[in-house]
Amino acid sequence: MKKYKKILLALAGLLLLVIIGIAIFINSLKPDYSGKKSLPGISDEVTTYFDPYGIPHIYAQNEKDAIKVLGYVHAQDRLWQMELLRRVAKGRLSEVFGEDMVKTDKFFLSLGIDDHTKATISNLDKQSETIALSQAYLDGINEFIKQGPTPIEFYLTGIEKEPFTIEDVYNAVGYMAFSFAMAHKTDPLLTSMRNKLGDDYIRELAVSSDTSTVWIKNHKGEETDTLGTNITASVTSALEKLPIPQFEGSNSWVVAPKKTKNGKVIFANDPHIGFAQPSVWYEAHVSTPTYEKYGYHLAGVPFPLLGHDRNLAYGLTMFENDDIDFYYEETNPSDSTQYKTAEGWENYEFVNKTIKVKDGDDVTFTYKKTHHGPILNNIADQISGERPVAMSWIYTKPTNMVLHALFGLSHATNIEEFKSALPNIHAPGLNVMYGDAQGNVAWWATAKLYEMPDSLSTKFILDGASGNEEPLRYLDFSENPMAENPPWNYVYSANNQPDSIAGMLYPGYYLPENRAKRIVQLLDAKDDWDKESISEMILDDTSPVNTELITELIKLFDVTHLNNEQLVMVDSLKNWNGKYSLTSTSPTLYHRALYYMVKNTMEDELGPEMFNQFLSTHLFKRQIAWGGKMETGKWWDNINTPDVVETREEMVIKSFSDAWNSLVEDFGPDSSQWTWDKVHTLEHEHPFGQVASLRKYFNVGPFPVNGTREVINNLAFPYDSTGFYKVNSGPSTRRIIDFSDVENSISILPTGQSGNPLSKHYDDQAQMYVNGEFRKMMMNQQEIEETAESVLIFR
Repeated sequence: MKKYKKILLALAGLLLLVIIGIAIFINSLKPDYSGKKSLPGISDEVTTYFDPYGIPHIYAQNEKDAIKVLGYVHAQDRLWQMELLRRVAKGRLSEVFGEDMVKTDKFFLSLGIDDHTKATISNLDKQSETIALSQAYLDGINEFIKQGPTPIEFYLTGIEKEPFTIEDVYNAVGYMAFSFAMAHKTDPLLTSMRNKLGDDYIRELAVSSDTSTVWIKNHKGEETDTLGTNITASVTSALEKLPIPQFEGSNSWVVAPKKTKNGKVIFANDPHIGFAQPSVWYEAHVSTPTYEKYGYHLAGVPFPLLGHDRNLAYGLTMFENDDIDFYYEETNPSDSTQYKTAEGWENYEFVNKTIKVKDGDDVTFTYKKTHHGPILNNIADQISGERPVAMSWIYTKPTNMVLHALFGLSHATNIEEFKSALPNIHAPGLNVMYGDAQGNVAWWATAKLYEMPDSLSTKFILDGASGNEEPLRYLDFSENPMAENPPWNYVYSANNQPDSIAGMLYPGYYLPENRAKRIVQLLDAKDDWDKESISEMILDDTSPVNTELITELIKLFDVTHLNNEQLVMVDSLKNWNGKYSLTSTSPTLYHRALYYMVKNTMEDELGPEMFNQFLSTHLFKRQIAWGGKMETGKWWDNINTPDVVETREEMVIKSFSDAWNSLVEDFGPDSSQWTWDKVHTLEHEHPFGQVASLRKYFNVGPFPVNGTREVINNLAFPYDSTGFYKVNSGPSTRRIIDFSDVENSISILPTGQSGNPLSKHYDDQAQMYVNGEFRKMMMNQQEIEETAESVLIFR
């Protein structure tokens, strides 16, 4: 017995040592926020204070030292995110996740982002300040790779850490540029819809801009064709597998001194991006004797895309301009290596690529290119023999100066310097918002815009062989939409249609007027804005458009066919104020009925696959209110009942009935239990969270959340048959800069500053974000030093 006890004690001791060893190992993988470190290449000591939310405040004697430290601390919190982002354009996700990512890698390789990057880098001025500072940032990342702990994701996937290069920076920006685009989801699909149903149906869609909606004001017959459906389906499938978020939309408004209580500019911005863990932005405050900026950084990009200092603030929303066009190409019937152009037959360019696949054989593939761009047919797994479709994307055409633009924006000291950097942004199309301490407010749409022939819609696949459907000219930046210090004393953007300066419509995939209408409604009504009231506005979840639509549709109800409980709910909908609080039931019934209305009116013509693709487009968002208010039209009729022609009234009543029955099935007959919190939830998903056993360690949430699609607090979700609304995109930060009190400006992140699951800052802002709370963006050095959670000194 004594011997047995000794064995048990020995085993227990061994187990304890193993547990201690594991604990020590896991602890060693955490970011290091305190102490002293050697950082080769810096010329003087750099002190980094980490505030209570893990945000670094970097104090250095020169900017090159500061940005090298920024690279180091950014990497220790976000190296895994940097790794994934740089792999997208190079088609290297399959190396990490296996064969499931091959289609995605094929697609992104074919876009030519990496090839365009290589061409850009071959012509770079390596001595320019932009490139010198970028390299310093990369040196900081690479020093962390050498001496810092390896993030746990690298152990779990088995991939090796590799140094970062300037190519990785450009490729990250290239992914961002494509992420903004919507044409790949819309143009091929619309072409198939037109070919299948005819022009009469297309005329009843909100394809063109509606002049009755809120626009941003400036100051100063054929056989059915399935190819478009196939392209849209394949591209959507490729993008859905991405383990990093896509950019979606955004709000921003800047209020001039005449409309603020303290007589100073107030700036607000909340870019809408797909939710993921880690969240998109890394906050950092950099201060030197000659440069200071509080900025929001994309993983692996040295200069902030959003930023402010004591003198000026800037932010972004998505312009939503059309910068991708699709072209039908015509292959030479006697020589399959050639295609037709206006000048005669030209040779296809054949591009060979190889994808390395984890636990599998390399995948080698070849795709063709024309002067327009890559042929998508084989890339997107199309049926062999269908008409070739090429994708023309403005990003890969002009010289790439986007990194220089970001340097210029982050180093401008006044409105003139700031504006001079904007023409360097050719893609992605951005609404750049600006405000400063001198009282200036401005908005500029930045993109390389081009004019197409009159009456030509770029929302459909174009004719690539004739030469008659090509861009006529590029617009000068002065012809882009913009407003500088307008007499109405504010500027704003909510991804809605801008008015024209050049006397032409700017083609785009603009979002409906819902958010814009609410922003204008609130800003026009008040002339004493302050930080507190702006922070309430940025959380506003009221939709005037939804209430207008439901009021219109309820008029169609025959109340004699409703039971008492349904009468109560209809009365509640009549009096609904359009708010989306967690305890409200009206939003739940509204969205359930709205889904059925769209399904009942459109799925019979489109079929299930095309219908589901349509739901993922901005066009669908524009169609909801516009289509619902159409009293007559071809879509209302159910083509599966040829002996009956259904009306809007019949379809609306049927949809309400379908919604009611489905809610009873999900939540029971007591409609008071159909509250918004039961259906509208947010979970920030990490790629590893897809594994059930790892979900609780890597994902953050889920949380019931206020808000909805297309309100200012735009917590959006896809529509599907489940009737449950899992939020997949929304404000990637909410930030408010008040120039009457810059050092107390406020912001929030959706989860936390760190992407390392072992860091205390992985999710320490998540509940605050859901609650609509803010924290300070500190810039006062004394306050930073006194409240710092830790100090990390680099020598």
